[in-house]
Amino acid sequence: MALAAAKDNGLAASRGQKAAEPRGFGIMRSLISKLILLLVVFCAVPIMLYGEFKQADEEKQNLLLEAVREQGRLIAETLRPLLMREDPSPLLDVQAVVSRLATPHTGVKVLFLPAGEHGVEGFYYVASEPEVPPATLQLERDRLVERGVLDNLVGTCAGEVPIALRHRNPQGDEELLTSIIPITTKAGCWAVITAHAGGAFLGTSIGQPYWQTLEVRIAIIIYLTMAVLTIGVFLTIWRSLMRFRNTARQVRTGTAPPGSFARQNAVPELAVVAQEFDRMTRSLQDSAEDIRRAAEDNAHAFKTPIAIMRQSLEPLQRIVPGDSARGRRALDVIEESIDRLDHLVTCARQLEETTAELLDPPRHEVNLSRLIERMLGAYDEAFANRGLHFQANIKSNVVVRAGEDLIETVIENLIDNAMGVSPPGGAIAVHLSTSSGNALLVVRDHGPGVPENQLERIFERYVSLRGQAAQDGAGQDGAGQDGTSQDGAQAKSEIKPPPVPVAGTPESQHLGIGLWIVRRNLEAVGGGVRAENAPGGGLAVVIWLPLAS
Repeated sequence: MALAAAKDNGLAASRGQKAAEPRGFGIMRSLISKLILLLVVFCAVPIMLYGEFKQADEEKQNLLLEAVREQGRLIAETLRPLLMREDPSPLLDVQAVVSRLATPHTGVKVLFLPAGEHGVEGFYYVASEPEVPPATLQLERDRLVERGVLDNLVGTCAGEVPIALRHRNPQGDEELLTSIIPITTKAGCWAVITAHAGGAFLGTSIGQPYWQTLEVRIAIIIYLTMAVLTIGVFLTIWRSLMRFRNTARQVRTGTAPPGSFARQNAVPELAVVAQEFDRMTRSLQDSAEDIRRAAEDNAHAFKTPIAIMRQSLEPLQRIVPGDSARGRRALDVIEESIDRLDHLVTCARQLEETTAELLDPPRHEVNLSRLIERMLGAYDEAFANRGLHFQANIKSNVVVRAGEDLIETVIENLIDNAMGVSPPGGAIAVHLSTSSGNALLVVRDHGPGVPENQLERIFERYVSLRGQAAQDGAGQDGAGQDGTSQDGAQAKSEIKPPPVPVAGTPESQHLGIGLWIVRRNLEAVGGGVRAENAPGGGLAVVIWLPLAS
């Protein structure tokens, strides 16, 4: 059969999944955001530091270059009188003067472009310190020509040419050319080039990009190593947290063996934490077992005197004359009070068992299809007595992981709830299907339904509106929705135990915990529940449970 509420089964499943997703996905989002922040910091810090260090290095470069260029100008000015001389020719004395002016770390080279020559090819070496063979000088001149170093001197031969050029001479040694000082004479154009060799300036970034310097390269290697180690530690912690999360999920779903945290932990730093988690798990399991035993013992202790009072009431009913209105009323009040007390003891036991199952919910495979069919069969007589009939559409072999007693309590509350609000001759529809890894069970009645603003509140503890619904004429048999059954009236918003009703009143059997127990039981095993007013009247309660597979 087609249920009006069943069309939203997929939505119900998605809502159930979304209710569990934020915790796991919240951890993932938090870790991913921290990883992104860490990567941003690792990228931003070197960029900022590189800019600051580069600016400081440029200032240092300017100071160094200004000093060495001043040295080059002094050398050129010292050579100027000699180079300006016309007779005798300065060519014979230039080498001796250059050798005297040069230092172990400062080399001097002199080129000459005769008057009337044009183009950089006209330059040739006339002196060099340190001295090199003419063939080597010619090869070096050709390299300077290729690199355009002498282009600015052609045609004008005027004005200093400040440069910072790394140059490898023909011997394979690296030099730093710092300045070219031109001197114009009648004979032609002289060019005095100063160059520095060794490690004094070549260890700096002068004449090359700053990132190519040795200290920057070493810093990059150290920084990258540190970044890799830091991110590696972060990812290791991340992986360990994910293992802990998976272990916690297994413990929660009942698929993990005892001592799971300590057994599955692979991080020495988390060993103490894992042991504490195992102790906490054992403590919760022991507490749940103690609560279950206490609930059973308490219920047995209370049920015995209640049974004795009920038996003792029978002879009193025979003794009191039938025409004694006062005596008969007193007996009725006592009988109803005993029923009320018996109901309270049952509800108290359910509350305690629900608390225990929240601490340590049962987790084993349950064939939900067979369980529902068996339970519906047990309701045949109750349905016939109420003049009700049910419509069932149960998918076969739907297996969930939960506790059979836990699910029975859920189904009993839902069916009893639906029966309590259904008018004589009405129908109760039960639909079981699967969707998105969940088993979906829909129980629909044809009662008065629930106001839209009360749909969530009927699952709250001690929210019972049955009596008010009956007074408002919402339906037959106290029709409406509440926590044990359904009612359609307003309730107080504060969650507190309801006052003890007067025996014999409609609300005397409705404590407002039935649907609250349904929600708590389902959430304990990873499921959920919601309610909606069905088209055409009545309420549809949709529950979902994770499939065993």
